[in-house]
Amino acid sequence: MKSYTIVLDGHLQVTGRLISQIGKSNVIVADGAIRYIEALHVKPELWVGDFDSTGSGLKLKYNTIEQRSFPVAKDKTDGELAIDFALERGAERIILCGALGGKRSDHAFFHFAHALAMKKKGIDVLLTSGNEEGYAILPGHYTFDFPVGTIFSLIGFDDLGGLTIEGARWPLFEKNVPFGSSLTLSNEVNGKLQLHLSTGRALLLATLPEV
Repeated sequence: MKSYTIVLDGHLQVTGRLISQIGKSNVIVADGAIRYIEALHVKPELWVGDFDSTGSGLKLKYNTIEQRSFPVAKDKTDGELAIDFALERGAERIILCGALGGKRSDHAFFHFAHALAMKKKGIDVLLTSGNEEGYAILPGHYTFDFPVGTIFSLIGFDDLGGLTIEGARWPLFEKNVPFGSSLTLSNEVNGKLQLHLSTGRALLLATLPEV
């Protein structure tokens, strides 16, 4: 499966788990996120954006990376442009680094919606800030490798039908969860987390324990 990491200029905590997750993927960096690439130990194949948050010193320092420049006034974010390039290059899985948290909640909510849209098209997406991870959930079976003690929530974007959660402090079995319910907020991993969903759409958000 061809994997692409998109490094976004959002909140990012570099961890060993994160470096391992992105280690074998191709990398595209969006605008000011270039500041993260040394800490992540990655060599981007492409750098895209309007470069409104990138100083001339950084552009000179990383002038060997292929660059695609866009006007500040445009109809897509730098991150979405980077995702488009990844898909054009054959991405089957996308890791969005810096997609959660930060000062702009609107960007985070866009990433939630975009992850669900890509999942519907068969593209697996991991949203991460290093200390938090998000996964788009459509009908199917899922297994996660979260460490014991991870706090997670399943946020429904529809009524959820036939939801089963195993490997958690509060398991569920073929439960129907109405849209807007808080039933699936703030659960805790206590084994191998597995989830099955029959109908609906959701986002799984996990807060990893500090190490």
